[in-house]
Parts: sequence; structure tokens; C-alpha cells
Amino acid sequence: MIESLLLAVTRVSTFLGNQPLTGATGFFFERDGRLFLATSRHVVLDEASHHRPDRLAIELHLDAINIGVVTQWSMPLYRGSQPLWREGVDSGGSVDVVALEIQRSALPESTLLAAFTPAHLVAQLDDIEVGAPVLIVGFPLGFHDSLHHLPVARQAVIASAFGIRFQGQGYFLTDATMHRGTSGAPVVARMTAERSGRAELAWLLLGVHSARMDVSNRDIVEDERLDLNCAWYADVLLTLTT
Repeated sequence: MIESLLLAVTRVSTFLGNQPLTGATGFFFERDGRLFLATSRHVVLDEASHHRPDRLAIELHLDAINIGVVTQWSMPLYRGSQPLWREGVDSGGSVDVVALEIQRSALPESTLLAAFTPAHLVAQLDDIEVGAPVLIVGFPLGFHDSLHHLPVARQAVIASAFGIRFQGQGYFLTDATMHRGTSGAPVVARMTAERSGRAELAWLLLGVHSARMDVSNRDIVEDERLDLNCAWYADVLLTLTT
């Protein structure tokens, strides 16, 4: 049996027409019977680097017996000139998270996936302490189990006060060695036995991994990278999926 957490995460590829551009990570979020793909905003549009794909593709598993059977599911990013993704802005500015609705009825009938829901969000922020262990599940540099098309998990810890917006932004910090391709990955922590009950996806969805954080005055010869990362609070998905 494949762990449901791995089936909640999907590899994302961006395209401009038929030209492949970048690789990233996304995950499924379900609310009120509607299914969404969540990922980082800079995956679908990054003005600073002139990254402007017009579609993306995600991998979907199709066979519970042979987990290696997948299909590439293409999702347009625009209808005409209008973006199809939902993005948010808070008091600190733009939020690096988007949600794209997936028409569940259009998916292959045998599609095998798991999805986070509002029940997986943190109800009491003080339940998560600084230094708490978390996993960041994704596709660093595109690396994954290429036979079974499954992501890998990186260990991390919460590196800033959870529930407090770091430097006034809508994110917290994690401490982990991360790479390109992990943008949009879910940051999760194991549910307590009392909360999980018999839940199939027994993980709390804490955040959405965005990017590495560094300091501007670091000496690239003398100083190593901080290995700190920004993770946007996952409760923004409640706004993006209304």
C-alpha cells in the first residue's frame, strides 16, 4: 500500500506552448467536494525572472496495483487573457501560494490521489513549537522515484515562532537543505493519535514551501548558506478556495 501522503503530492511541470520550462511541486486540497491543486505563485508567474508559462502538467496515478502507471494531466493557466489560478494578498503584500481548481469529473475514472482538507489545518497555533520536526514532501531538482513516480520527503524543523508572521510576512521559517523543484511542496507534521483517529491522511498541513532565505551580507567564500526556508501558512488556502 502506498502512503496517502505521497499520493497527495504531485510533480508539476510548466510549459509555454510545447516548450518545457521548469519543474516544481504541488499538492491536492479538497473543500466542499471541490478539488484544487496548490503550489507556489512563482511557479505559474514570476515577473522578476520573466517566467510566464501558459499551462502546467501534473502526474496522476491510475492503477492501485501497479503504482508506476501514470498520466500527464495538462492544465491551462489562462482563459483568454484571464488567469485561471486564485492568488491572495495580505497586509504584508503578495502571498506566494496559488490554487487552481481541477474539474474532478474530467479526470480519468481510475485516478488515484489523496487530498488535504480544511480538517488538516492547524486549529491551535500554539500546538506547534519552534524546533518541532516536520516533513517537506516534493521533487528536489526533479529527483523522485522515477519508477513509481512518487516524491521524496526531506526532514526539517520549525525555525521561527509558529503563528507569528516572520518579519511581518505571511510565512514562517523551516531549517532544511532544500533545492529548486520543491517550490509548492506541503510542509506537514504528523497528527497526534487523539486527533488523527483513523484518518487515512494523518498529517497536519502547516505550510507551503516557497524558497530559500539568505542574508544579503553573506560572504559567499567564507560563509555557508543559512539553509533556512520560507513556508507560507497553509490557512491561506481557506481564502483561495472559497
